[in-house]
Amino acid sequence: MAIITISRQFGSGGDAVALRLCEVLGYNSFGKEQILEAAKETTLGKYNAIDYSEDNHEVQTFLDRLFGRTATVVQKIAWSENPSIAERPEHVDAHDTAVLSLTKRAIQASVRTGNMVIVGRGGQVLLKDTSGVLHVRIEAPVDMRIERIKQGLIKGGEASQSASKLQQAAADIIAERDAASEDYIKRYFNVDWHDPQLYHLVLNRGLLNIEQTAQIIIAAVNSLKVPPITHTIR
Repeated sequence: MAIITISRQFGSGGDAVALRLCEVLGYNSFGKEQILEAAKETTLGKYNAIDYSEDNHEVQTFLDRLFGRTATVVQKIAWSENPSIAERPEHVDAHDTAVLSLTKRAIQASVRTGNMVIVGRGGQVLLKDTSGVLHVRIEAPVDMRIERIKQGLIKGGEASQSASKLQQAAADIIAERDAASEDYIKRYFNVDWHDPQLYHLVLNRGLLNIEQTAQIIIAAVNSLKVPPITHTIR
């Protein structure tokens, strides 16, 4: 059994690499199912499980930083366990530290299960001392990332915008999302998101396509020859 954690710059194609790893290795992707399962042991269990990751994190405001606020009330996407509305996202108010605790609980359960790809959510820090876990960082040149986001904007109906406006919009989105990821890791785990010492591999998607990137990661996983995972997140 093994776990792969993936930290990725926005627009680097890290999600596509994670998907390919799951396809080739037959691993599960950490997400809704794991969080719902963990929520059953909490007061959220019969109602909503909240997914709190870098992707829906917002950078702290100046006042938050000034007063050291770490438990502000925030709105996060929640999944209802009611099958009739299971696919419809709702919003609930919750303290971010409590929601983060739920994420940690879900990751802990996933470690016991094994064969999982965890994208973001501080996995590289939560599982840094855990045997049988490979930590991967995926980056890409900013111009490549901008082009990928531009194409997404065009497909999303922004084709009428001028090329320069699309370029700037893509650059702004990348800067915002990278800043949020960096703030999330710093705020909750007090480490530098960019620190290469957090990872076994740092891969440049500017030099590698999705398949090449996945195969390098797979080779690293196979070389671990890991014992059963026994570490517990505290």
